[in-house]
Amino acid sequence: MKAQELRQKDMADLKKVLLDLVQEGFKLRMRHGTGQLAKHDLIQKNRRNIARVNTLLREKQLGVTR
Repeated sequence: MKAQELRQKDMADLKKVLLDLVQEGFKLRMRHGTGQLAKHDLIQKNRRNIARVNTLLREKQLGVTR
């Protein structure tokens, strides 16, 4: 996900995206634990996307504009 695309969304949409990413992260961790995950870099990419969305939520909460 690109930050530029996410900046165009409002708070409710960002929270929905965050919830989807957290659920996807759980599924990735479970697949990794059982040895079914072939691409281990997906876990790191998911964590970075979660951090990106959290950062944008915080920016919107504080009213920071870019």
